[in-house]
Amino acid sequence: MIDFELSPDIVRNRDMIHMLAESSMRPISREYDEREHDKPMEFFDMMWNASKMNPVNIGGDGKGAKKDLPPTRSLGSAVTIEELSWGDAGLYLSIPNPGLGGAAVMAAGTPEQKERFLARFKEGAPKWGAMAITEPGCGSDSAAITTTAVRDGDHWVLNGTKIFCTSGWMAVEKSEGFVVVWATVDKSAGRAGIKAFVVDHHTPGMTVTGLEKKMGIRASDTATIVLEDCRIPLNNILGSPEVKKTTEGFKGVMATFDSTRPIVAASALGIGRAALDYTRGALEQAGVKIRYGAPAHKLTALERDFMDMEANLQAARLLTWRACWMMDQGMHNSLEASMCKAKAGLAVTQVTQKAVELLGPLGYSRKILLEKWMRDAKINDIFEGTQQINLLIIARRILGYSSKELS
Repeated sequence: MIDFELSPDIVRNRDMIHMLAESSMRPISREYDEREHDKPMEFFDMMWNASKMNPVNIGGDGKGAKKDLPPTRSLGSAVTIEELSWGDAGLYLSIPNPGLGGAAVMAAGTPEQKERFLARFKEGAPKWGAMAITEPGCGSDSAAITTTAVRDGDHWVLNGTKIFCTSGWMAVEKSEGFVVVWATVDKSAGRAGIKAFVVDHHTPGMTVTGLEKKMGIRASDTATIVLEDCRIPLNNILGSPEVKKTTEGFKGVMATFDSTRPIVAASALGIGRAALDYTRGALEQAGVKIRYGAPAHKLTALERDFMDMEANLQAARLLTWRACWMMDQGMHNSLEASMCKAKAGLAVTQVTQKAVELLGPLGYSRKILLEKWMRDAKINDIFEGTQQINLLIIARRILGYSSKELS
């Protein structure tokens, strides 16, 4: 049974993170939205030293719960990330931690690789992990990856260009982090030939060539990374280098998204809740109180809109918690991960846009953060699989079709 009551430990942690978000993130939110590629190092140091973001707090490993981890690990992470994103989604995404790269290591790495690559995040100076999938000619169709990995003696040699890498700059040039690069070892094998490789910071041949100027989440860097004859050790490949006729190896890496999509959904919830909280307060200050007990036919259009916003966000939250609960129980959650991501991405864009609309010129003004939350919201409908891709995955899972049968 799914229990919708949060445990006392999760509630205590949520309340503590909320205070941190309110006291340390909200005050600098506008500043680092304006200063896109500057970094709040004092905030980073505080978060790093607090040891709140650690390798096992990314989400699930795509294969179910582990015996030595808390049974509510993924759910606890989702609740924490909702609070951090309530504070500021861009700042949350820029916090030093293993990130998407760590999630890939957890999903497809061996026990030795998990220890080797993730242990560094427990000590020393702040570090970042990143994942490089998207290419200039390859977006949602991961099978179209053209970055190559060729074996040369006791090394792999990587060549290609990756774009839209979250925290790529911090992982490559500003810390002792790493980037997980998706590349093909055999283009003729299609998806079966695609593998994931861990490339350490400052590895010769890996260069950050540009940083995106974005509409939202501007505190988080989004990098272009070029790999030119980039040599890495043989044992930096995640999983087996063998190319089989099946796509099991590719599916193992894709399991990363089963753990990260609920986390993206949780971040969307935080942004949407920030917009709802502010709008409710502004309306009450203006003498407008939502009448929850009133008959439907007596509600104003404003009240109906606000209740719809709340309902959409709560539906997305329940889907998200379900996906996290399934992972914590060791259950496959590919369908549920896509469902919560699709619902939350759509809900947060609608909720923040409606909040701006309800407050009129004030909502559109840069005097308050509401317009920023609307800009931040949209990315949740795009990264970790677009709305359309996740709906396609949902249809395939429900109808039992393969990617070749339904595309």
